[in-house]
Amino acid sequence: MSEVKLFYHKDNSIRISRSIEFLKETPIKNFLWIDLNNVDEEIESELEDYLKIYIQEEEEMIEIEMSSRYIETADSLVVNMNFLLNDLEREPVSFILKNNILITVRGEELSSFHETTTKMFSNPRNFPTGYHVLLALIETRVEKDADMIEAMTQQITSLSNSFSIKGADEALLNDIKNMQEKTMTLRENIIDKQRVVTSLLKSELIPHELHGRLTILVKDINSLLEHIRFSFDRLDYLQDTFLGYVNVEQNKIIKMFTVISVIFMPPTLIASIYGMNFKKMPELDWPFGYGFSILIMILSVTIILIYFKKKKWL
Repeated sequence: MSEVKLFYHKDNSIRISRSIEFLKETPIKNFLWIDLNNVDEEIESELEDYLKIYIQEEEEMIEIEMSSRYIETADSLVVNMNFLLNDLEREPVSFILKNNILITVRGEELSSFHETTTKMFSNPRNFPTGYHVLLALIETRVEKDADMIEAMTQQITSLSNSFSIKGADEALLNDIKNMQEKTMTLRENIIDKQRVVTSLLKSELIPHELHGRLTILVKDINSLLEHIRFSFDRLDYLQDTFLGYVNVEQNKIIKMFTVISVIFMPPTLIASIYGMNFKKMPELDWPFGYGFSILIMILSVTIILIYFKKKKWL
């Protein structure tokens, strides 16, 4: 759904408008946030001309290198980040800060934006400029990322608790691989935010009063990275355990075939000897020859089994 939201100050409160004409009729200093959600190129071009900014296309936001996601000029900031959806798909979001006004460009509905809007209306004094809105959006998004990491941790714990040697099959290995990929996606997303927040902390355009919150946010992001690293270690441990179970099962099969081969070697030898067709064989005309050959076969198998049991090989 295409939507334009213009947040502005009036009578010590924050109000919202959806009219571009209202933007042109109202003093620009009253505005703090302009949110563009899947808007047409005509509206973007109109805002570019009026605000003297450049709005990137979605393809540009996706293809931009991670090292270039933060651009600072003498009077503006441009920040590009990926916000993760519930299915861990990346949604590129562009933030433009100029004249204390935040312009956001996105193509999907994001819960972080709704929650930040609620915070703004409930306590407008905490949002005097677009810089405050930007920080609130990042803080809310980091909280969402923390929830996603926690949910991933619970899935890993559930998988670990259900782990057994009988369940070590291809489906289990595939589950571990999928969780590793999801964890990698979360890690890349958190590192993306770490770079941006660190750059904001160094910026001279950011109000000094926000430096404390940015410092705390950097620490929170670092703690999330530690949590993700721990999840990686657990998944590596589960993968190693899986491979260990597979080796145990293979060893059992090899051991079984080895024991069977050794057990049947003496009877095979005996049968081979008495299966010879030489004319001069003493047992050839012996009435008890057949029973005797079967008996020594059984005895040879019994002796081997007793020996294996004594050695605890069985």
